[in-house]
Amino acid sequence: MPLSKRLAAECIGTFGFFLTGFMGIVALTTQGITAIQSVGIAVGFGFGLALMIFAFGHISGGHFNPAVTLGLASARKHPVGEILPYWAAQLVGGLLAAVLVLVLYTQTIVGKTVTAPGNNVSDGKAFILEAVFTMLFVLVIATVATDDRAPWKGVFAPFAIGLFIFTAATVAGPITGGSFNPARSLAPAIAAGDFSHIWIYLLAPLLGGVIGGLIHLYFAGQHSAASGEEFDDLDRAATAD
Repeated sequence: MPLSKRLAAECIGTFGFFLTGFMGIVALTTQGITAIQSVGIAVGFGFGLALMIFAFGHISGGHFNPAVTLGLASARKHPVGEILPYWAAQLVGGLLAAVLVLVLYTQTIVGKTVTAPGNNVSDGKAFILEAVFTMLFVLVIATVATDDRAPWKGVFAPFAIGLFIFTAATVAGPITGGSFNPARSLAPAIAAGDFSHIWIYLLAPLLGGVIGGLIHLYFAGQHSAASGEEFDDLDRAATAD
């Protein structure tokens, strides 16, 4: 698939994923807990991600997350030369979702979508948990979406990936803010003009993604190294062009 189409898929998929999750937060903020509760927000992000992977996973890989792109590149499952273009597409899609919320509502409402640690949670604790859960997330993705040895690879991938985000947002979201995705945090921070905790949600998921990718590479061994040769060839071809 041409890179331009894959980037378009990443942009639109990230937009749909984020908007679904953001609207859960908007519903809770504007309509109250009688309309939706915190678990509904986790459903929005988890199921929203699964649905966008169903829609675009076969085109772009369905990353919708800079930490996933970096993690898969670390596992030699994605070309290194395409990391920055994927990041740009994901951020644009996220910004479109955040700006739409801003246009439909107010900057105060958009501010509710900005990620921040929970009450009495230190930045350090949030950082560690964001990194750990992102590491686990990338491990799940690398297996169910890229590892031919796994019997559940392929069709089950959207369910497993969406289920992880639903679970992580439910159990860790109240503590860390539940980002696990630099674009998910940066986009509403830009729209709301609130960068108070942004360093956590930029650095921790990227660190966790790299660690997850390297752990997968360790267990994959020669199988992953052979697959990585394909991406090395792609990088060399892109450089030559």
